[in-house]
Amino acid sequence: MTTTASVFTEASTSRFARIKEGGLDLQLHYNDVGQGAETVVMLHGSGPGASGWANFHRNIEPLVTAGYRVILLDCPGWSKSDPVVSEGSRSNLNASALKGLLDVLDLDRVHIIGNSMGAHSTVAFALENPERIGKLILMGGGTGGPSAFVPQPTEGIKLIGALYREPTIENLKKMMNVFVFDASSLTEELFQTRLDNLLARRDHLENFVKSSTLNPKQFPDFSHRLHEISAETLLVWGREDRFVPMDTGLRLLAGLPKAQLHVFNRCGHWAQWEHADTFNRMVLDFLTH
Repeated sequence: MTTTASVFTEASTSRFARIKEGGLDLQLHYNDVGQGAETVVMLHGSGPGASGWANFHRNIEPLVTAGYRVILLDCPGWSKSDPVVSEGSRSNLNASALKGLLDVLDLDRVHIIGNSMGAHSTVAFALENPERIGKLILMGGGTGGPSAFVPQPTEGIKLIGALYREPTIENLKKMMNVFVFDASSLTEELFQTRLDNLLARRDHLENFVKSSTLNPKQFPDFSHRLHEISAETLLVWGREDRFVPMDTGLRLLAGLPKAQLHVFNRCGHWAQWEHADTFNRMVLDFLTH
């Protein structure tokens, strides 16, 4: 099989859009891959140096081959999108940014895949724009609030904070080593690429720390409103997730009327990367049936 990297590159699919939505006036970066009557938007997590492409490059080709258009958004304050300081809900800020991008691209209705912060943002978008969502896939996030079993903040969230404050290769390795279940899959090249990405935008790092100081609870607890979301939803979790505990997935399953939950054993916070082939098959089956 031809690999995604040989068919699509980050550079060849790179696009920018100016959005004005909900008080935001920003230039957003996104990748636009494939063509099709239906569009899948992918929203990345909050780790330093994250981007749509970095989070989801293992998941693009099967969707494009199946006839979907794929949009990978870099949220405000990440990668090549404009910087921003979030004094309120980052979930809702990202939801407004997504609405602005969909308006620019003239997309009325999309499926959304959200990982971690991206899952929180997906839920916020679904609550604000129910008529614009198809099916939802949430991994490692979707609502805030305390875990019933794991002390807060979790080990992983503490390591993210440390990396934002001190962006060193040592702190990056500490975070990434608990990001996935099997750290042997992490290469020095991957570490260096991620470090280069996060150091390229020190303004993003500084603004994230400033935002967290202004409002420590960037990602609200939507549990009391989950019943409002009528979209079919696939929840995907790693049993060994050390960033967002698995009981968060159970709360989402209890609150979302049309949800189903799949749990991967031997899997951390990045299910779409650690179990890419199975994840891709599962997503395609969920979207097409």
